[in-house]
Amino acid sequence: MADAHHSLTLQLLEWIAQGKHPYSETIDVWKTSCPRFMIWEDACADGLVDSRPGRDGVVSLTAKGAQLLS
Repeated sequence: MADAHHSLTLQLLEWIAQGKHPYSETIDVWKTSCPRFMIWEDACADGLVDSRPGRDGVVSLTAKGAQLLS
């Protein structure tokens, strides 16, 4: 399962790297009801993504997130 989680994390980071995505769009696309695959929450906790405050804030990669992609 770790490999599936890692793959989904990379997909999230690649999606964010493609352009500016509002927080609300990101949550709509990446929300999950499965406690085993909390990709967005884990990426935030791991310091891979950042977002400006509020639902209209833009989501971006942190330096750590960008490094994981390269």
